[in-house]
Parts: sequence; C-alpha cells; structure tokens
Amino acid sequence: MQVTLMKGRIDLASVTEADLHSEGSISIDRALLDAAGFLINERVQIYNIETGARFATYVIEAPRWSGTIDLNGAAARLAMTGDKITIVAYASFDEAEAKIFKPRVVRVDRENRIPPD
Repeated sequence: MQVTLMKGRIDLASVTEADLHSEGSISIDRALLDAAGFLINERVQIYNIETGARFATYVIEAPRWSGTIDLNGAAARLAMTGDKITIVAYASFDEAEAKIFKPRVVRVDRENRIPPD
C-alpha cells in the first residue's frame, strides 16, 4: 500500500510577482527550493492564505537568495503581489517509509528569506 504525505512546505511566502503573460508555473528562489527539497518541474500545491484559493502548478528555479516567489501564466490569476501563500509538495511512500519520514518545513520572513535560527 502507498500513502501520500507532505514531502516539503514553504510557509507564508509573499508573492513577489504575478505575471499572466509568462510561462505557467511558480518561480521559487533556489535557496528555498533546496531547503524545502523541491525539484525543478515538480508539481506543487499552492494555498493562498489571503483568498483561500488552492491550485497546482510546477516549479521553476529563480536565482538563489533573490527572495523570488513569482506566479506565472494562469496561476497569476489566483494570487496578487503581496499575497501570503503556502507551497506544498507531496510524495508517495510505502507504509514503512511513511512511519519514519520527516518532511522539510521552511518558514520565511517578509522578504522570503530563511531567518537565522
């Protein structure tokens, strides 16, 4: 049996741009991708804290330490610049893996950077 668990999450990121005329996806700062364990082209769910909108898209890389969280293409209709969103990736695990797996949770500051501990 396979179960689906949260693999990684970026909490309360601020949308830095919503570009309807760009390639559809979400651009995420490379440092945040690494911290959350997200892969390029990986499917992610986006939860807009401001509006309650929930939608899926795929990840593209933005420059490391840029703080970029850009929604592109059709996804740009579901959030505005400044909206707080949570970005989640899921993965399938067998039952034994699921019992020991620990997801990566990344909390960011207002500039979408990982604050020091």
